[in-house]
Amino acid sequence: MLEFEIPGILQKNSSIAVVGLSPKPSRPSHQVASYLLKAGYTIYPVNPGQEEILGLSCYPDLYSVPGPIDIVNVFRNPRDVPAVVDAAISVGAKVVWMQEGIVHQEAAAKARQAGLVVIMDRCLKIDHMNMVTAI
Repeated sequence: MLEFEIPGILQKNSSIAVVGLSPKPSRPSHQVASYLLKAGYTIYPVNPGQEEILGLSCYPDLYSVPGPIDIVNVFRNPRDVPAVVDAAISVGAKVVWMQEGIVHQEAAAKARQAGLVVIMDRCLKIDHMNMVTAI
């Protein structure tokens, strides 16, 4: 993924499922999702242990999300990424975005083979902030 392509991805896609979203405000997943919500994105919290996060209904998995998903933002251990990628492919997501520190080459290859864009080891919030300040 080339850096100059990221602004286009962020501008063309409006719904983001945040897999592993924590209800704790101090956690990076919560901070990123809160920022993206304020930036105007539709956020779908995905965490099987929660009913609501950020005032939004929380879903146990990607299959349960009621609306279309453009970006699957992954805040999970790399060992959990293959199952998330399989679900992202099944639900018709366009992008799999693994947050900073999350890399899984085999799952990324599978997602790309299925036609999804894959971004690994990058923070969606930081990239969005950089895009906004560059405009």
